[in-house]
Amino acid sequence: MREPERIIRLRTVLSRTGLSRSTIYRKIAEGTFPPQIRISVNGSGWHESDINRWIADPVAWRPKREFDAVR
Repeated sequence: MREPERIIRLRTVLSRTGLSRSTIYRKIAEGTFPPQIRISVNGSGWHESDINRWIADPVAWRPKREFDAVR
């Protein structure tokens, strides 16, 4: 059985990537960093697997397309 996807918060993303908060949000707007997901009315986070993929290869990172997840 697969482990459920972990959601990590901004503080963890900052420490794992070494980027500043403003750089993360700029990269999200540019489409070169995984977008956050809404987890509550006032909270958001990131899928840990998306951040791990970005850390592994930030230059080649692209968002997963819907049909990529099905395969």
